[in-house]
Amino acid sequence: MPFEDILYEKREGIATITINRPQVLNAFRSRTVEEMIQAFRDAEADDEIGVIVLTGTGPRAFSSGGDQAKKEGGYGGRGLTGMPIEELHDAIRDTRKPVIAKVRGYAIGGGNVLATLCDMTIASETAVFGQAGPRVGSVDPGWGTAYLARVVGEKKAREIWYLCRRYNAADALAMGLVNKVVKDAELDAEVEGWCREILALSPTAIAIAKRSFNADSEGIRGIGHSGQEALALYYQSAESHEGVAAFNEKRKAEFRRRRAP
Repeated sequence: MPFEDILYEKREGIATITINRPQVLNAFRSRTVEEMIQAFRDAEADDEIGVIVLTGTGPRAFSSGGDQAKKEGGYGGRGLTGMPIEELHDAIRDTRKPVIAKVRGYAIGGGNVLATLCDMTIASETAVFGQAGPRVGSVDPGWGTAYLARVVGEKKAREIWYLCRRYNAADALAMGLVNKVVKDAELDAEVEGWCREILALSPTAIAIAKRSFNADSEGIRGIGHSGQEALALYYQSAESHEGVAAFNEKRKAEFRRRRAP
């Protein structure tokens, strides 16, 4: 598959995957997810690669999540919801190589889930984090909820999902959602430095460590895959359709009127 929605570069042991849809704040559609899966699998198979960086094009967004303009009861591609997002999440988890999220601007909705799922996250002072699912008729029923609670704690994770607030980089650092915050002009160099430190260490030891970290939360994979079944049904509901319509029409959603009795 020729890449249309992402940029993929391999250089001196570092693979960089860049969501390249700045016109929609790097929101991802089904094709974007397919391309990211392919890139992650390629980086995993390449013995010259020791670390993977996930980022977005431009200063405005890491990713604003699923492209709501492409969603009408699903995203039109393969998988339960028309977008194999669970395979992308698995690819990030299953690669033996550390994955660093490099975040500028918005990491919202599914973008926040991706940043959370990466092994480490380094953010610019411009970064903004948060969830939007209940505002647009969606939810992440796995890594984006259960694993988020492992990262920031149950109370904070519930706040993030139940209120759909936005959090700046300092807030994210305080809650443990990111590892470090730097000035925007320093972000590229900071991430490069972290990558170089990783590349100087034993790749096998790091792979074993990652497998060990993952084992403790591996049950969330099953929760997420089961949740996708429920999500596919929810996307067919009038309530979910109302969230998408309201978002695209730039109006307040009337969820309770659309909710099935």
